[in-house]
Amino acid sequence: MAEHFERHRQAWTTDEVQKLHLLAGKGMSLKAISKAMTRSEESIQTRAKIDKLKISKMR
Repeated sequence: MAEHFERHRQAWTTDEVQKLHLLAGKGMSLKAISKAMTRSEESIQTRAKIDKLKISKMR
């Protein structure tokens, strides 16, 4: 069952963007970043694409 997030369609703050860059730089998976930031995986994928970040794949 997919997790439900209450933060639907909220803008990204500068702190959240910095945290995304940090977690992506550490090589965390999309699911782990999503859980750590309490945002949906789709939201994180979209923001990572805007910032040209690479999110590692789970293996």
